[in-house]
Amino acid sequence: MISAELVKELRDKTGAGMMDCKKALEANNGDINAASDWLREKGISKAEKKQSRIAAEGLANIFVDNNKAVILEVNSETDFVSKNDEFKELVDNIGKAILNSEAKTLDEALALNVDGTSISDYIVAKTAKIGEKLSFRRFEVVEKNDDESFGTYLHMGGKIAVLTVVSGNADVAKDVAMQAAAMKPRYVFESDVPQSDIDSEKKVLKEQAMNEGKSADIAEKMVEGRMKKFYKENCLVDQLFIKDDSIDVKTYLKNNSSELKSMIRYEVGEGMEHREENFAEEVAKQVSQAAN
Repeated sequence: MISAELVKELRDKTGAGMMDCKKALEANNGDINAASDWLREKGISKAEKKQSRIAAEGLANIFVDNNKAVILEVNSETDFVSKNDEFKELVDNIGKAILNSEAKTLDEALALNVDGTSISDYIVAKTAKIGEKLSFRRFEVVEKNDDESFGTYLHMGGKIAVLTVVSGNADVAKDVAMQAAAMKPRYVFESDVPQSDIDSEKKVLKEQAMNEGKSADIAEKMVEGRMKKFYKENCLVDQLFIKDDSIDVKTYLKNNSSELKSMIRYEVGEGMEHREENFAEEVAKQVSQAAN
C-alpha cells in the first residue's frame, strides 16, 4: 500500500502530478529513488515542472477529410519552438488523430492514441524532449453537407487559422475565411451579438453623444445610427469586403449565390498571458538547452 505521505514526498521532489507519483511508486514497490528515476525516464517530472510556465505561442491549424474538418491550437512557450519541425509534427499528429476519431471534447481528444500512447502522454514526452511547456489548448470539429464547401485559411504560418462553411462555391468560402483572418470580426451575424454587448455598446454611445452636448432624446436617436457602424465593424457579414470595398460580405455572398453557414477563427494566444522575452534571449536559451 502506497501511503499519501510517500506520494506527497515524491511530488515535492519531482514536481510530477499526484497520480503520476502514485503510479511511479506502485511500479517501483514504494522505492522513492527508483520512482523518481522512473518519472525522469518517462519525461514526466521534467514536463510537470514546466506546467506553471506561460505557453502562449504556438500554432493553429486545420485538417480536412471530405465533409469533416478539425481546427485546433497547440501552444509552446516561444515562437522559436513553434517553428520547429518536431513541434509542427506534434500539431499534425494531434490534428489527424482527432480527424479520424469521434472525439468531441478536450478530454476525449487527450485520450486518443498517437504512436502507441495517449495524446496527453505524447505531449508530456515532447515537452520533456523539446524543453518547453507544450499544451493542447482547444479544438472544434465541424461537419458539412455535400452541397457545402469548407473555406480554410492560415495566416502568418498558422498564427491565425479560419475555418468557414459556405453553401456553394469553395473559392467564396476561402475568400470569407481570408476576410475573417484579416478583419478579426467579433461575431458572424448581428443575431450572434449578445444582448448584454448591445446594451453595453448603446450605453457607451449614448454617453458619448451626451458628452458632445446632445440632449437625451437626440442622443437616443444617434445611438441607433452609430449601432449600424458597430455592426459593420464587428459582424463578419456586415463588414466591407476586403477584395472590393464597394460591397459588404453579405452582398458578396449573395452575388455568388452563396450563404455563410459558420465561421471559426483561432488566433494563437488570444486571451492568454504572454511571456516577456526578446528573440535574442529566446535563441540563446534554445542553444544552451541543446548543448546540455
